[in-house]
Amino acid sequence: MTAQLPAENMSADQAIAALSTQSQPRVSEAEMRQAVRTLLIGLGEDPDREGLLDTPKRVVKALKFLTSGYNQSLDELLNGAVFHENTNEMVLVRDIDLFSSCEHHILPILGRAHVAYIPNGKVIGLSKVARICEMYGRRLQVQERLTAQIADALQGLLNPQGVAVIIEATHMCMVMRGVQKPGSWTVTSAMKGVFAEDARTRDEFMSLIHHRPAFH
Repeated sequence: MTAQLPAENMSADQAIAALSTQSQPRVSEAEMRQAVRTLLIGLGEDPDREGLLDTPKRVVKALKFLTSGYNQSLDELLNGAVFHENTNEMVLVRDIDLFSSCEHHILPILGRAHVAYIPNGKVIGLSKVARICEMYGRRLQVQERLTAQIADALQGLLNPQGVAVIIEATHMCMVMRGVQKPGSWTVTSAMKGVFAEDARTRDEFMSLIHHRPAFH
């Protein structure tokens, strides 16, 4: 196994390579469709009846879209949108709609992400922050890992003074099955650098994400 350099010692190219997550499918689409047919039969359905004839194809297409983050990498996503900028004030992109899938039941996770960083000579295109959330969200996930992956990606790409990520989400595996508790939310956070070390910086971030903007 190749040893990885700490994020602060990596060049931008090394950080992108280390965080690249592109993967190739191990089975064919035909095999995936057959697996869906088997599930339908196991549920007591007839996959050859009119309403279900195209269901295996639709399910595979939907799952591929919902997990399309496996086929993306940070270098492709960024497309060079990292810029040198002499600023050290907080950059916050909040209320990023987030849709993911629970890896335990493949049921939806619905929520929002708030992502901030304090630059250290480099900034990233604002839309790329949302795209990083989307890339990691479109995988089979647990919320704790998703939160950490977003923070680690920004830390590795920018080596900023600090990164903060908070995700608030509701899990359909808790709402539709199991404990069946609609209205429950899970909140996870990842704090790095000054956000972890400086209570005032952390408090500023928390204040900003709870403030309701006037244009809503």
